[in-house]
Amino acid sequence: MTGVKDRLVAAGYGLGWSVVCRLPESWGRWAFEFVADIAWRRQGPHIQVLEGNLRRVLGPDATGAELRAVSRQSMRSYARYWLEVFRLPVTPTSRVVGDSDVSGHLRDALDELTRGRGVIFALSHMGNWDHAAAFIIAQGAPFTTVMERLKPEALYDRFVAFREGLGMEVLPASGGSVRAFGVLAERLRSGKLVCLLTDRDVTGGGIEVDFFGEKARFMGGSAALAERTGAALYPAILWYEGERWGIYVDDEIPVPAEGSRKQKVAEMTQALARSFEAAIRAHPADWHMLQRVFVADLDPERLAAADARAEGEAALDQAGSP
Repeated sequence: MTGVKDRLVAAGYGLGWSVVCRLPESWGRWAFEFVADIAWRRQGPHIQVLEGNLRRVLGPDATGAELRAVSRQSMRSYARYWLEVFRLPVTPTSRVVGDSDVSGHLRDALDELTRGRGVIFALSHMGNWDHAAAFIIAQGAPFTTVMERLKPEALYDRFVAFREGLGMEVLPASGGSVRAFGVLAERLRSGKLVCLLTDRDVTGGGIEVDFFGEKARFMGGSAALAERTGAALYPAILWYEGERWGIYVDDEIPVPAEGSRKQKVAEMTQALARSFEAAIRAHPADWHMLQRVFVADLDPERLAAADARAEGEAALDQAGSP
């Protein structure tokens, strides 16, 4: 039964790339919003998780009606993301660039690359990161990223092909022939660009941060790579601005002068969390977090097992360090 479901899922995404890009954009937008509204009304597990996350963003004084309104907007925003992903192969580069409102330190980051220093853009699950990828590649800055393995494998392969077609180098988060961290470090030491989603721990070895007044688990790879290689670490914020796309590159997060390697990485990851927190508070509907990120929502047994595994891996890394 699982195999049949996996094939149907893969076929559905395949239809998205082959059919949606051929429909008038207005038809696609109506259809995707319609499906988003159905999912929102059904209040399935993912919607409940989304609303649990948004409750932290909006705060305890938000009414149920206010929460529901934002969650509906968020599902529509998420549907827009998928519509744009399916249409991106036929979206002119001139539109990708021309309809993007860019602010902050993007030019500083690109200048670092021209001087031969590696750069890391750490992102949250906001706006449309595939559109942002197309935008940054259009600036002459191809990059390397890591992608979580999807099921079925055919779907994962299709996504990799899609993103490689845009100009990315895509490494698997797990199950590959080489460790992604080592390849990313090599790219950064060569003065290349790396882009990584950071605001959800998918490995079980994440960094605990304060996030909207609670503990949450973030990926520590962005900060660890910056600390290890000397690359510049920038939070990159994405959102929707009407029909346009907003891109903001926040201040560079420096490596702290004091502390152990672990303490430095934790401090830098906390700085990322603060940057993301401000951005999500300003654009809550564009945070597409349908998975559990807050520690209070995570399964205690799996969390304990992940902590034990992470401690074991850290001990092995320390033993193998020069």
